[in-house]
Amino acid sequence: MSKAHHRKKHPEAVRRQLLEVAARLSLEKGPSSVTLDAVSQAAGVSKGGLLHHFPNKLSLLDGLFDDLTEKLDRAIGEKMRDDPEPKGRFTRAYVAVCFLPEGMADGEQWKVLTVALISEPHLRERWRQWVERHFAENVGTDSSLDAVLVRYAVDGLWLADLLGAPSMDAKTRAAMLERLLTLSRA
Repeated sequence: MSKAHHRKKHPEAVRRQLLEVAARLSLEKGPSSVTLDAVSQAAGVSKGGLLHHFPNKLSLLDGLFDDLTEKLDRAIGEKMRDDPEPKGRFTRAYVAVCFLPEGMADGEQWKVLTVALISEPHLRERWRQWVERHFAENVGTDSSLDAVLVRYAVDGLWLADLLGAPSMDAKTRAAMLERLLTLSRA
């Protein structure tokens, strides 16, 4: 009997490794470099092992999407639990997680996903559903025009950071953060 049958399996670790390798390949060489062959080879996982977790490239991107939005949900939920003021709570949590470049864990993977969102209609629809779900859950507290404006401003800054637009100095960024937080309470 081969050693493979005696070796301990760690499917979640393999899945995580495959997602990390796919993200790294996409960042280093572009989204077109993310092929099943390239990912399995770079991860040191057989193609059959990869196919066990992700039967095609879109399922790999879906896996990355699921992983990142689950982390985003957890981070936003934690910030919301720490905020005693109901009005604008979701918006302030969104600002806290997404406004500062270091606020969002897995920033490199988010870059990959953002590029994939632009090129994959299926993922754009999933993102739209994520946003709509959160808007619906927070309609009583975060549906003012000011709250919507704050979230769009944060999205714009996030995209500017992602694309490497000229960054603003720390003082301007801090002033913008304060203004957005004030608007979230309006």
